Formats: sequence, C-alpha cells, structure tokens
Amino acid sequence: MRLHTLHITAFGPFGATQEIDFDALSAAGLFLLHGPTGAGKTSVLDAVCYALYGAVPGARQSPGTSLRSDHAPADLPTEVRLELTVGGRRLEITRRPAQPRPKKRGGGHTTEKAQSWLRAYDPEDGWQALSRSHQEIGEEITQLIGMSREQFCQVVLLPQGDFARFLRADAEARGRLLGRLFDTRRFAAVEERLAELRRAAEAQVRAGDDQILALAQRIAQAAGPAARECPPPDAQPGEPGLADAVLGWAATARSSARERLDIAASVLATAESRHAAARHALDAERELAALQERYAETRRRAAAVEAGRAAHEEARERLGRARKADLVAPALELREEAERAYRRANEARDRSRGRLPGTLADAGAEQLAALERRLREELGGLESARRAEHRSAEIDRERAALERQAAADDELIRDTENWLAGWETTRQDLQARIDAALEAATRTELLARRLDPARRRLDAARRRDALAAQLTVAQRRLAEARECALGTREHWLDLRERRLRGIAAELAGQLVAGEPCAVCGSADHPAPARTGAGHVDQAAEEAAETAHRSAERARADAEQALAVVRERHEAARAEAAETAGAETATDAGATGPTVAALASLVDTLTGEHAEAYRTAAGTHAAREALTAADREQRRRADDRQQAERRAAARTSRREGLDREQAALNEVIDRARAGYASVGEHAAVLQERVALLVDAAGTVREEETAAARLKEADDRLADAAFRAGFDTPRAAAQTLLDDAAQRTLQHRIDAWQAESAAVADRLAETGARAAADRPPAAPHAAQEVCDRAERALREAAAGLDAARERCAELDRLSRRAAQEVRALGPVREEYERVARLAGLTAGTSADNARKMRLESYVLAARLEQVAAAATARLQRMSSGRYQLVHSDARTGGRRAGLGLHVIDAWTGRERDTATLSGGETFFASLALALGLADVVTDEAGGVRLDTLFIDEGFGSLDDQTLDEVLDVLDSLRERDRSVGIVSHVADLRRRIPAQLEVVKERHGSAVRLRAADGLSD
Repeated sequence: MRLHTLHITAFGPFGATQEIDFDALSAAGLFLLHGPTGAGKTSVLDAVCYALYGAVPGARQSPGTSLRSDHAPADLPTEVRLELTVGGRRLEITRRPAQPRPKKRGGGHTTEKAQSWLRAYDPEDGWQALSRSHQEIGEEITQLIGMSREQFCQVVLLPQGDFARFLRADAEARGRLLGRLFDTRRFAAVEERLAELRRAAEAQVRAGDDQILALAQRIAQAAGPAARECPPPDAQPGEPGLADAVLGWAATARSSARERLDIAASVLATAESRHAAARHALDAERELAALQERYAETRRRAAAVEAGRAAHEEARERLGRARKADLVAPALELREEAERAYRRANEARDRSRGRLPGTLADAGAEQLAALERRLREELGGLESARRAEHRSAEIDRERAALERQAAADDELIRDTENWLAGWETTRQDLQARIDAALEAATRTELLARRLDPARRRLDAARRRDALAAQLTVAQRRLAEARECALGTREHWLDLRERRLRGIAAELAGQLVAGEPCAVCGSADHPAPARTGAGHVDQAAEEAAETAHRSAERARADAEQALAVVRERHEAARAEAAETAGAETATDAGATGPTVAALASLVDTLTGEHAEAYRTAAGTHAAREALTAADREQRRRADDRQQAERRAAARTSRREGLDREQAALNEVIDRARAGYASVGEHAAVLQERVALLVDAAGTVREEETAAARLKEADDRLADAAFRAGFDTPRAAAQTLLDDAAQRTLQHRIDAWQAESAAVADRLAETGARAAADRPPAAPHAAQEVCDRAERALREAAAGLDAARERCAELDRLSRRAAQEVRALGPVREEYERVARLAGLTAGTSADNARKMRLESYVLAARLEQVAAAATARLQRMSSGRYQLVHSDARTGGRRAGLGLHVIDAWTGRERDTATLSGGETFFASLALALGLADVVTDEAGGVRLDTLFIDEGFGSLDDQTLDEVLDVLDSLRERDRSVGIVSHVADLRRRIPAQLEVVKERHGSAVRLRAADGLSD
C-alpha cells in the first residue's frame, strides 16, 4: 500500500482545505512530520485512518467529540479524500462524517448524514465510480489491505507509547494486544468449546452418579435393618470409586437380607405347628359345646310335642270328616247348577211371552209352532210380489239414468258446437305464438352475445374503482413509510453523532485505577469524563439503527405493494374500457365508462334477454298446445256424433220400460194388502214368525230345566245318605276347601315329624354322654387359637417381607449394575475431554508451563516478532542487544508471553523493564517494526510502502539517533517511505523532507518541504 495525496477539509484543527503530497515526501524515503504541540500532527494520521476505515484510531474517537473543525465556515463541509495504490489498483476514497449544515429553507441547521465515495482509476477511461455504500467500501478496503483498523493503527502508524508499555507489560496485557493483532479468537474459542464439552460431560457423569446414589438410597430403604448394620458408602457424585463402592455395598446388603430370609422361614415353621395344635383344641371344645346344646334343645322340643298332642288329635278328626264330605261335593255342585239353569229358563220364557199378544200368553209350545207354520206359508206367497217390486224400482232408476244421459248429451252437443265455432280463431292464435317464440329465440342469442362482454366490463369497472381506492391508500402508506424511514434515519444518525460526542465518558467508564489510560497512556486519572444529560449508549444507537432498517424494509414493502396495486388497476381500467359501445360512450372519460353506465347497460340487456328467453321458452309449449287443440277438435266432433246415436237408442229403450212397468204394477197392488209396500208387508210377517219361534223355544227350555232340577235333588239325597250324613245340609256344612285341608294336613305331618325327630335325638348316646360332662369353654380355646393365628400371620408377613426385600434388592442391584455399565463410556469420554480441556486451559499436570492454547499460539507469534525485531535492534544498539521470547514462569503466574533482552556486553538475559529510557525507545521501535513485518506477512503479504512513527526520538543521544535513523533509512531498500512524527528540533536538520503543521488563529495549515525546496 502506497499513499499518494491526501486532501483534508474542515477536519480537526484544519479550518480550510489542506493538500498533502505523499509522493513528494516519499521520494526521499524518510520524511519528518513536525510542528508545535496541538498543531495537528496526529490529526494528519487520523485523517488517513478515517479515509480508509471511516473512523479515527480508537484512542482518539472519544464520545461526544466531533471531527468537524471549529475554525471552518458553516457552508464548508468536512471532508477527507485520500488517493492511494493498494493491491495493484489506484483508488480514491472520499468520506464526509455526519455534520450540521445550514437549512436550505428557513433558519437553523440540520444534520447531514455521513457519506462515502470510492473511485478507481482506469488508464483508458479515467476515474470510475465504484460504490457509495459505507459497508461495501469498508469491506473492499479491509479486503485489499488485509488488516482491520486496529491492526492498521498498530502496524502502519506505529504508536511508540503503546510498544513501550508492551515491553514493560505483564503476560496478560501482552496477550490482549497480540490477540487483537493476530486474531487468535479461534484458539480461545477452542479452549471455551473444550471447557463446555468438559462441563457437559461432567454434568452427564454427575447425573449418572446421582442416579447410582439414588439407587443406593432405594437399596438402603429396601434393605431395611440390614442397611443400618452396614450403611451405604459416603461418596459424592463425580468421585472415581463411587460406582464400585455402591456395587460392593449392594452385594453385602443382599447377603444380609438372605440371612434374614432364612431366619424368617424358621420362625414361620414354629408358628404353624403351634397354630395347628391350638386349632385342634378349639375344634374339640366347640364339638363338646355343640353336643351339650343339642341335648338341651332336644329336651325343650320333647316338652313342646307333648303340649301340642290334643290339638293334633282334633285336627285329625276334622280332616277325616272333611274328606267324607268330599264324596257329596259333586252332587251338591250338580244340584246348584240345575237350579241356576231352571231360573234362567223361567226368566227367558216370561220375557218371550211378554212380547206376544194377550191371546197367546198361556199358549203351549205346540200351539205356538202351528201358528208359526201358517205365517211362514203366507210369507212364501209374497216372494214373487217382492221380486216384482224390486224390478219396478230398478226400472225407475234406469229411466232416471236415461234422463241424466239425455241431459248430458244435450249439454255436450251444445258445448261442442260452441267450441267448434271458434276453432279457426284458436288455431291462428296458436300458430302466431309459435312464430313469435321462434323470433324470440333468435333475439335471445343476439342479446346473450352482447350481455357477456358487458358483464365482464362491469366487473372490471368495479375492480377498477376498488383498486383506485386501494391505490390511494397504497400511495398514502408509501408516503408515510418514506417519511418514517427518513425520520428513523435522521434519529439514528443523530444518536450516532451524540454517542460519538460522548464517547469520552464511555471510555472513562473503562478506566481502572493504577492502569494506564488507553488514550493518553497516563496511569493517573485526575478528571475522567462524566456521562452528561442525554448520553447515548451503544444499545440505544443499535436500537435506532434496527428501527431504521425496519422502516427501510417497510418502505420497500410499501413500494412493492403500490406497484402491484397500480398494475392491477391499469389492467382493470383497460378491460373496462375495451370494446365500449355506443351505450356507454357518453359516460366514458379518461378512466373509461362508469360503473353506473355499465350497470345500466347490463340491467337493460339482462331484462331484454330474460324477456326474450321467456318468450322463446314457450316454443315447445305453443306447439304442444296447437297439437292438443287439433286432437281436441277431432275428439269433440266424434263426441257429438256419438251423442246423436245415443239419443236415438234411448227413445226405443223408454218405450220398452213403460210396457214392463204397467204389468208389474198390477202384481204389486194385489200383494201389498193395505201396506205401503210389499217389503213392509213381508217384514211384519217375518217379525211375527221370529216372536213365535222364540216363545216356543223358551217354553220347551223351561220344561227341560224343571225336569233336570228334580233329578239333581234325588241324586244329592242319595249321596249324603251313603256318606254318613243325615241331611245334604250337614254334608255341605262339613265341607273344606283344598287350602284348608292342606293346612290341617301340614299341621298333622309337622307334629308327627317333630315327635319322631325328638324320639331319635333322645336315643343319641353321644349327646347324653356330653350332657353328663362339665360345661365346655370354647371362648378360652378361641383366645389361645387367635394368639397362635396372629403369631402365624406375623411370621408369614415377616417371611413375605424378607422375600420381597431380597427380590427388590436383586432388582435394584441389577439396575445399579446397568447404570454403572451405561455410565462407563460416558465417564471415559469425560476423562478424555477433561484431559484435553485441562491441557488447553493450562491447568493440567501434563502442561508443565501452565500455558493456555491461545497463549501458546501467541507465544509462537511473539517469538517471530522478537526475531524480526532483533535484526533491527542489534543495528540500533551497535550489536549490544537482542530481544528473545521467554516461556519461563514468574511467581505463580502462567508462562508463555515473557519478553527478555540479552545484553551482549554482560552475556546475561534480563527483563526489558531494566532498559533505560532511550534503550526502551529504540527497543520498542525495533519491536514495532518487527511486529509490522510479522503482521504484514500474517495478513497475506500485502506490501506496506508507507509507515508512520509517532514520537519518542527525544530520549536518544546523537550516536543512537544516527543509528536509529540509519535503520529507518534502510527501510527504503524495501521501497518503503517512513514518516516520523516528532517535534525534536535536531531531526529537522537530519531529515530534509519535511511536512510542517503550522498552528494559526484561523486553523492549522500544512507546509511541504521536499529535499529540493518548500511548498504550501
């Protein structure tokens, strides 16, 4: 990388535009940047850094500070433009920070956002613009240079104060600086990852050990008394011997439980024998008590049998008489049935005689039968007259039917003649309907072809109007989104500028008492900056930036939504306007026909189409009507001819009926005999015959019932005498029903059975012998048996508990063994990861120097830096000093980043803190140059043709200064130019190429003094 020109406008102390020609300065190889304190020497380096990375070195980017010069006029913007060659390309970078400017309209100021431009030079086409994006320019420059801003500030600007502190710093401070320069975060990430894996594996091992300890607690609970004799192992999760200890203790608990199981089995056998003896004694006492109670109960039952003997004899006698009376029962029932039949027959005879005339009230059955036969003969003589009367009625009905048919035929003939009179008119009307329907069908097709396009245009017009409203809403939302995006961007830039102005307070918050300040290098902090009102922190700035990006996305979404709505609106408007006919031409404007006009057209066409369709739909009906009318005309003509024929036939039929009616009337008049009709006369005769038949039958039944009653009385008297009763009444009083007889029989049988049972039980010798013995004591025997049974249950429960305890211990022991086997691979993985994590973290016993992995890598880099620095340090110190890396431990600290100097005069190695002030300067200068070489190689070998060295030359004597300048001048061998930033007056005499920064009242200015003259 080689710098060509730098233009600084309104930046820092420079109120106007200043141009620096680095090509002229670099021609001499070594140039001096000098000027009074506060003139702006460091601001030149800040401008270079700002042009490349968009920010000044971190130590000078204080919060709340502004890069704009207070000397610059209000209308002159702050700008830095740098022209350089890097990676074989000539580039021009222009940057403007966020800054206030006068408003274009009205008074006051507004904040203008930061801007950046990147251009590249092409020999044929000249300068070509590449990008205006801050992010793209930053990524492009970082990729070309190969270094971050922090690395660039350490390698190109070479701040000597930092490297002097680096020489005297401890290993931790050196590690922080080297880590930033060489970006060893990936090695620190490896350490952290291994630590995380170790913690995760340790957690798994502890979880497994917790499971094993939980199983041990369950084994202790299951073991019961055995666990109290041998308590579980007192080990913590993670201890190596935990698993083996738990398994050994579990085996001991199982052995003790099996011993207790054998003891419980012996106790149960003893309890079973004692319980069997007690049960046998209890059964014997219970049997004795049962025999004694049986004998006493038998004596009580014998007394009761003797007391019921008299009642038993009475029941036997009563049952015998009742059974004799059962022999008379059929005769009694027969006599009662005969009496009931006689009463019914007598009542029926009286009812039938009451309906006969008084002259026949005492007539016998024979007299009534003779009268019945005479009436039946008379009734048979009326049968032919009844048929004649029936036929006369049929003739009347037939004559009436003929009259009805004649009237119907007359009406039919009149209606037919009237209908046929208008037939020709009806036929013409129906034909006209058919012609009109055919014409309407043609019109329907024409209207349908016009209606579909009209409906499509109407739908398109409605979509057009709806999309027009959506278009207005989308335009309003886009305007709001743009305004919101602009507001959030201005708010973000404002917060960013306010944070930059207050960065001093933010850095002051990181100060530690006794440690050097990152800005000035002093270990004293007399007045650190304080956070003022309205201070903006990084979180607020990032939140504002996130809000701005969200607003930008919303604006892009609104633009896309507006484009979609606009495209749909144009398509709908074109569809609504196409093929618009004369009907809507008067209402069509720039946006096409209105919805109202198209709706009116559609309604008109729809109505006409519906009317034409309805008319056309009647074609088939009209044709069917014409066909039906033709059929009706032919049918009516036929009906009229048939009616005329039927009229002629009815005339001849009437004449025949009149002749037959006259003959029948003569027969009917003779048979009526004064009644209204023959049927009435026959009905009277039939009623009289029925009365006579009923009366004769009831008289005969009454006579038969009287004879049966007399016969039943004779049989009853004979049955009672044979059964031993004096009268039938006595036999009836002795009768008992089946239920009463069964009750008496049960009582007799029960007494006899009880008497036999008592006799049998009194004959038992065992019960009599038991009664002679002392009273039995079953309750005492029961208590003894209960105590033996409780002891047996306790022994059985103890045995079951011992068996369950053994089974549970076996099951839990198997689970514990499974857990131990499953935990084996996890524990091996933990031990492997723990060894690696301890090794990389420097805590393992295998790591003798206690070096972390990152420190090890940085130690290798420091060794390279020390070797590169020694090549220049020996020339600067006339071969006396050389820098070496030391990995020795100091005190209790870890080794790895020690830095010593070897003094050739004494041949001894000592700490760099023992160097004098001048020696520290050229040692740190050599270290800085060596570090620049190593970092450059680390960055991919990017060539750095311009370097700057800031301060420190005032501590050297003349000889050492010459040697240092010779070393710096030798850098030209690698085609480099070195700029020395210093206010040492002796350097102005030794270095002819100079860039002087002059401090003036209206702002600083630069003057270029090349080897051949002076220029402004």
